[in-house]
Amino acid sequence: MMQSIERISELLQGARFPVFLTGAGVSTDSGIPDFRSPGTGIWEKVDPMEVATISAFREDPGRFWSFYSERMGMLSSAKPNPAHIALARLEGGGYVKGLITQNIDRLHSLAGSQLVAEVHGSIDHAECLECGSSHSYDRVTEMLAAGASIPLCDCGAALKPGVVLFGENLPGEAIREAANWAGQADVMLVAGSSLGVYPVAGLPELTRSAGGVLIIMNDSPTPYDEVSEIVSRGRVEEVLPRIAEELGV
Repeated sequence: MMQSIERISELLQGARFPVFLTGAGVSTDSGIPDFRSPGTGIWEKVDPMEVATISAFREDPGRFWSFYSERMGMLSSAKPNPAHIALARLEGGGYVKGLITQNIDRLHSLAGSQLVAEVHGSIDHAECLECGSSHSYDRVTEMLAAGASIPLCDCGAALKPGVVLFGENLPGEAIREAANWAGQADVMLVAGSSLGVYPVAGLPELTRSAGGVLIIMNDSPTPYDEVSEIVSRGRVEEVLPRIAEELGV
């Protein structure tokens, strides 16, 4: 493991434009279960096609929010873990030029990262599909805590969390920024993602096509393992802080 940490640190030290891509595995140590892991994944307990699609939200916002309000409550108590904090430290030291995340939990920003592209949206706000207004996370949680079964916009329409539901397009600005970073990266480190969901799963190929190298840090295999410079099965909340320490940040 120490050799991998030293080699990853060397690659980051020599990189002109290092980029990180994070998935659910970065947040599990914060008490947030991922979606697909056997035995613990969220989708083992509920069918995403019944509750987490844009059509399900439009057809029955009450049922949608009965599922999502529980998730909002879980996310509200989550705190950045050592992996999030290490990534913020790495950015402060100049070793992260762009952080692409599939996570919607805000924990990268709460840890202090600033160069973040949230390609699956974020719970930091909710949006009204009728009038287009935006409402803060705190306002939505206040409505839920007060007993609202459906948080409503001032116009009376049901609010939708600012996250990408199945059947929706990814936020254009975020995915364009992510693709731009991936295309510039001479090193991309993927942490806590199985790289199974497109179009995000295609971003490492942009880095490879531009001549960059990949580092995979995930507890299960990914489609890019065989073409990556380094593959680590270590726990990201342990390995990332050790990389930051190795780099002196």
